[in-house]
Amino acid sequence: MRTEAAERAELVFSLFDANGNGVLDSEDFDLMTGRVLRVATASDDGAREALRASFHRWWTTLATELDANGDGVISVEEFRPFVLDPARFGSVVDEFARALSALGDPDGDGLIERPLFVSLMTAIGFAEPNIHALFDAFGPDADDRVAVATWAAGIRDYYAPDLAGIPGDQLVAVRAV
Repeated sequence: MRTEAAERAELVFSLFDANGNGVLDSEDFDLMTGRVLRVATASDDGAREALRASFHRWWTTLATELDANGDGVISVEEFRPFVLDPARFGSVVDEFARALSALGDPDGDGLIERPLFVSLMTAIGFAEPNIHALFDAFGPDADDRVAVATWAAGIRDYYAPDLAGIPGDQLVAVRAV
């Protein structure tokens, strides 16, 4: 696994730990789902349910695949070496990428506007300067929008253990506030 990917995995763990107790548990995914859906007010019920289902699948897959000691929580030690394994998590990441990027396109025009992108990514827990750097790395159009497909691909790339120099690395880079 590349260093950049390891850093992305560490950040994902810290964000998934929504209740801040140092481990991942089902409550974390319920909290994360609620935070994201609270800012997706313009999205239809289908898009909202797809996101809810994708977070639920994240948790059930993590619990099934990574809870080595069966204690119902995932420690960083259980999480770190496996979360970027495409064989284990590729379909989960794909489902999440489709759901989150669709949630960012409530009008169905295939484009995501910066304000909603920032709101969704902030709800997940990313730092705002890094969110703007990511959006800029996606190459927004003259109206400050990026394609849904671009964001979905960026999410998939974020979880790829062999990639570096990708737009998603902007989320890990330390930025001045």
